[in-house]
Parts: sequence; structure tokens; C-alpha cells
Amino acid sequence: MSMGTFLAILGAALAAGLAGIGSAIGVGMGGQAAAGVTSEDPDKFGSCLILQLLPGTQGIYGLLIAFIVFIKLNVFGGIIAIELSQGLGMLAGCLPIAIVGLVSAIHQGKVAVSGMALVAKRPEEQSKAIVMAVMVETYAILALLVSFLAVFFAI
Repeated sequence: MSMGTFLAILGAALAAGLAGIGSAIGVGMGGQAAAGVTSEDPDKFGSCLILQLLPGTQGIYGLLIAFIVFIKLNVFGGIIAIELSQGLGMLAGCLPIAIVGLVSAIHQGKVAVSGMALVAKRPEEQSKAIVMAVMVETYAILALLVSFLAVFFAI
């Protein structure tokens, strides 16, 4: 395996791994809060579940970028060797979703937890709680776009 190929695979692992860690933390925080809210009022489970799931999208975005790297490297049909500069380009392209995915999922989890507190007291305000959590998602989507374009055009 060439050094370029190794760096590209490292980038894919970071994209999926770091964004996945952030999502696991965010969804975990949401799950804890959702359990508390639904223990008091089981009818609020659906509202809390929506908020709990939102931080999970960053992990999906990281996985998507990793799959694009794997497809570009033909990992599923006989891996190709790429130049060092190409591997560095792919590694760099993976970093936006890796880093922003990690951080934004954790912060989105915190906003979702606060949203569940809002839903616990005022269930009619669920849409406002969702909008607040989705605002954090905006930055993960921007990072996904940057990573997608950088990785897609790296080779």
C-alpha cells in the first residue's frame, strides 16, 4: 500500500470515527434526557425521540465521506495506489466533517437536551426545540459539503 493510499484511508477512518464519536455522545446525552422526560410523561416519547436522533446525523455524514473515499480508492474491488499528494488531499478533505462532526454533534446533543426540557414543560413548543437543534446541524452540513467536494475532486 502506498503512503498516499494509507493517508486517504486514515482520512476516511477519521471522518467516520470522529463524527461517529460526536454522534454517540450527542445521542447518548439526548437519550438520558429523553428517559427522564418520558418517565414523567410517557406520551412525550415521540417528541423526545426526534430530538434525540438529531445529533446522530453527523455520524452518517462522516460515514458517507468515508464511503466516498473507499469508492475513489476502489477498496471494494482491488485497492489502487495513489500519490502522496493525492492522499494528503483526501486526508485534508476528510478533516472538515471529522472535526465539525465531532464538535457539532456534541453541541447539538446539548441543545436537544435543553429542547427536551422545553417539551417537558410546554409540549406545544416542540417545533421550536427542533429548530434550535437543527441550527447546529447547519454547520455539520457545511462541513459535509466541503469534505464532499474536496474528497470527490482529490483524485
